[in-house]
Amino acid sequence: MLNEVRKEQLIKLCQELIRCPSVSGQEDKVVEAIKKNFEALGYDDCYVDCYGNVIGHIKGTGKGKAILFDGHIDTVPVTEETKWKFGPFCGEISEGRIYGRGASDMKGQVSAMISAAAYFAEDTNKEFDGDIYVAGVVHEEIFEGVAARKISDAINPNYVVIGESSELNLKIGQRGRAEIVVEVFGKPAHSANPEKGINSVYKMAKIIDRIQELKPTTHEELGDGILVLTDIKSSPYPGASVVPEYCRATFDRRLLVGETKESVIAPIQELLDEMMKEDDELNAKVSYAVGSEICYTGETITGERFFPGWLFDKEDEFIQAAYKGLKEAGLNPEITNYSFCTNGSHYAGEKGIKTIGFGPSQENLAHTINEYIEIEQLEKGAEGYYGILKSVYNK
Repeated sequence: MLNEVRKEQLIKLCQELIRCPSVSGQEDKVVEAIKKNFEALGYDDCYVDCYGNVIGHIKGTGKGKAILFDGHIDTVPVTEETKWKFGPFCGEISEGRIYGRGASDMKGQVSAMISAAAYFAEDTNKEFDGDIYVAGVVHEEIFEGVAARKISDAINPNYVVIGESSELNLKIGQRGRAEIVVEVFGKPAHSANPEKGINSVYKMAKIIDRIQELKPTTHEELGDGILVLTDIKSSPYPGASVVPEYCRATFDRRLLVGETKESVIAPIQELLDEMMKEDDELNAKVSYAVGSEICYTGETITGERFFPGWLFDKEDEFIQAAYKGLKEAGLNPEITNYSFCTNGSHYAGEKGIKTIGFGPSQENLAHTINEYIEIEQLEKGAEGYYGILKSVYNK
């Protein structure tokens, strides 16, 4: 599938996207680059939605299934730029690698998706039954799955391929993620007379100890639904000579298949109710963190930070079709699960759409100094996406 001309086009596309800085909320330049390449590569149409997601569309000559390739185009910020071997937005090639912020997470994968879909359409003269969509998704780094809601509502795909790095393995599930907030409301007092107040931090410390004793839920495939303290803040801050009247603790909860907002928060609510009965000075509540992010379009994305887990059976017809396509593309994938959260939390976890993950590069290169993608991996990733399309559309 990838002749020398196409390989060169793929590499140049990856470099072009890396050269467009796109921290979450500032993806406009990379969206313009992607739109230009959709047009150059013969996509039938493309559009940008109100959040700023860019979606390219290739129409088959017949009616049939719609498949969506999902790749986020936002990146984490660059810190300590002087420590980079090459400029983080140069797309420099060295020793068979393309360097730059987002190379592995995940502009390399987006480039491979865009290219593979275009080459499949060209090689088949679009004689397949269905529709192919490739989406460059915004705000994933800080709000997994939320911007993706707008995409699935618009195109309602039958299948989704998440392009996050998988080292060319086939992913069929992941734990989800929730941010749980516990708040304690105390009573301020001068620190010279602490007995006149209620120290919210002291109360919170006891809650944290008790939360650590809660037994995690577990799943034979996905592991434990761990609950980890990630942040704690008190108010007023700075708090010189004052007993803190407010304390907020944030916990990261990894979600298993079938867990709901109600079932996840219930054990903590029960614990707080019990503790408040034991201590009439304790006033505490639990809830999910609410995120609010401004898109480069000016639109605001808002929602609770609850991103469900998902898992499909290895024998599912879409899983097997994808596996067959990857094997026929010369790859030898293992069927495993992602260790982190992806936009699949929406497509599979919220909407139940058949979803897989497949992408070139290593998971541990994301967000690192000197981030890179190996050109060989990039090319194999494109071959894999092409193979999935061939198998799904029986070409």
